[in-house]
Amino acid sequence: MAMRSRTLKRMAAAIAMTAAAVLAGAAPALAAAGTVHTDSGLPLTVRAAPSTSASAVGSVANGTAVTIGCQSNGETVTGKYGTSDIWDYLPASNGYVSDTYVYTGSDGRVAPDCAGATQSCSTAGTGDPHTCAEAVTWAKAHVHTTYDADYYDYCDRINAWAYGFSASGSTTAYVHWTQIPSGYKHPGDTEVPAGGLAFFSNGGAGHTMISLGGGQFLSNDIHGAGTYTQTTIAEIKSKWGQTYLGWAQPWFKVNH
Repeated sequence: MAMRSRTLKRMAAAIAMTAAAVLAGAAPALAAAGTVHTDSGLPLTVRAAPSTSASAVGSVANGTAVTIGCQSNGETVTGKYGTSDIWDYLPASNGYVSDTYVYTGSDGRVAPDCAGATQSCSTAGTGDPHTCAEAVTWAKAHVHTTYDADYYDYCDRINAWAYGFSASGSTTAYVHWTQIPSGYKHPGDTEVPAGGLAFFSNGGAGHTMISLGGGQFLSNDIHGAGTYTQTTIAEIKSKWGQTYLGWAQPWFKVNH
């Protein structure tokens, strides 16, 4: 049923795009309309960020017509209309819902990117010795595929090294996440700019890694103890069973 539904969405989208091209010169809409449809008929939970782990900020009843102010990539969800990582921001609810539960007439984006999708890494206000670009350069220069004791189980310290510190000032990656001021954090947002730090929770120390941009990261241990190699958020989640928390600007407790 999900595959058929998404096919119907594509057919409707083709018709809508043709009409739009004739009537409006194919100009992008500032907002879009959709209708919430859930498999169970129960209300759809609205989240504070594009992730099922983000806090709930409300709900929308099944069958409700909604206005989509913007869209963002986030956690991949399988819903009534197939599988997608697109999330719809609903201004009326001040939160996000998975596009897989919203009929929009298209499998792709129908609204502009949300502001979070265009965020860039910044060291403003952090006092970091290195810039975001310098940290990424450092990280790329230290990629290795053999065991190095200095890299084994020290994800948070490695990020601190990239930014010019000898240590992060936090006892674990998860503790680091909890110490970062909210203004520097983007919970649930998987569109991490180069230099941004991604954080995970596993009920213990958690994990963190630096972004290279384009959905790619450098992480220790994921491809062997003490190694430092390229990976993705999805691999960390599936291979280690970690829960993605979000990303943050490079703020370190050691400097505050």
